[in-house]
Amino acid sequence: MNINASLFIQWIPFFILVFVTMRFIWPPIVKALDERADKIRAGLAAADQAKAELASANKKVDEQLAQTRTETTKLLSDAEKRGASIVEEAKKRAEDEAAKIIAAAKAEAEQQSVRAREALREQVAALAVKGAEQILQREVNASVHAELLNRLKTEL
Repeated sequence: MNINASLFIQWIPFFILVFVTMRFIWPPIVKALDERADKIRAGLAAADQAKAELASANKKVDEQLAQTRTETTKLLSDAEKRGASIVEEAKKRAEDEAAKIIAAAKAEAEQQSVRAREALREQVAALAVKGAEQILQREVNASVHAELLNRLKTEL
């Protein structure tokens, strides 16, 4: 046998194999590869979309957190202001009450002072009458000399 003839004979099954492969085997393989490539592309597109949605969701969460922080800060500030105003109001009421108590105490002291002066005047007038009695060695009639005694009281 000749090498050329054997080579030619070997080429025939090779071409038959290539033809059968191209006709029956290759199309399902290509179809499966194309389907797999489509699935991979779809998966990558879904991953990109999910990544974009995640970024959008993270951005919304950050915005809501910032808004919540702002609202919380505002509420705390309002609470502090309210607390300060309550304290100031309580201080003012306490100061007003203290002023009323002091005013009442001063008025009471003034009244007691006036009463003490009156009592002292009465005692001095009585002592003056007794002293005059002893000096004059006679009794002084208080009802007769009421005007004189009243003048004496007012001078004291």
